[in-house]
Amino acid sequence: MAVPPTYVDLGKSARDVFTKGYGFGVIKLDLKTKSENGLEFTSTGSANTETSKVAGSLETKYKWAEHGLTFTEKWNTDNTLGTEITLEDQMAKGLKLTFDSSFSPNTGFPPPKLIFLSNVLSSSVRKKSGKIKTGYKRDHINIGCDVDYDINGTAIHGAGVVGYEGWLAGYQMTFEAGRNRITQSNFAVGFKTDEFQLHTNVNDGTEFGGSIYQKVNDQLETAVNLAWTAGNSNTRFGIAAKYQIDADAAFSAKVNNSSLVGLGYTQTLKPGIKLTLSALLDGKNINAGGHKLGLGLEFQA
Repeated sequence: MAVPPTYVDLGKSARDVFTKGYGFGVIKLDLKTKSENGLEFTSTGSANTETSKVAGSLETKYKWAEHGLTFTEKWNTDNTLGTEITLEDQMAKGLKLTFDSSFSPNTGFPPPKLIFLSNVLSSSVRKKSGKIKTGYKRDHINIGCDVDYDINGTAIHGAGVVGYEGWLAGYQMTFEAGRNRITQSNFAVGFKTDEFQLHTNVNDGTEFGGSIYQKVNDQLETAVNLAWTAGNSNTRFGIAAKYQIDADAAFSAKVNNSSLVGLGYTQTLKPGIKLTLSALLDGKNINAGGHKLGLGLEFQA
């Protein structure tokens, strides 16, 4: 095995089968463009069909490849501004440093068409936060340490994954300086090949989970996940599959032990334009209504 994944990416293939290609209860529009000088623009808008809440975001990114630098600016309709600067493979091969800051300015009452009352109330308070992220990866190891500064105090997040011949083992923790104790302690063990992945995890000694991913062939991917909590006899599980009909179309389906059935269909209408349709059905109450539909449209140029 070369470089193992980060801790948060353990079991990602199975999660992607469960999450990608769906957008229940949301109408979403994504626009991605890239200029000749390498400047990338990403704008997203979404409307919740149940609450009618509208949200949007704008992100610009510029990569200075010869110096390993990436500059990112973010803004969203919650009136949060973010700046991120990343330096990779410059001080040492495999070392990545990121400086991330966010700020919610006190701008009074924004236009009502852009933001709802709950966001208006929150915008009257200035919020600042900053993060220093470090990551180092090489053959058989991938480690990271983040220091998070905000109004609640300082928190240190650490994670590491080691891998050998397909086997993976990882640990993740959070130490809150203000409380002077570890508030999160997670373990994970897994096995990974190109066509099969197994992942198990224990979070804080009380939450247990696992997933299996299998690529049956070039067209079909399947996944199974399960989770349970110590002291609770209820086990949560689900199965999902994605079938690539052809180069431009894919169909996804999933179901869990609560009889919730998710269906998704993705179609590339033309190069750079992708349409996603999805539905969430309550198998226990088919005739009662309350099902959710979703629509997504993505433009890329």
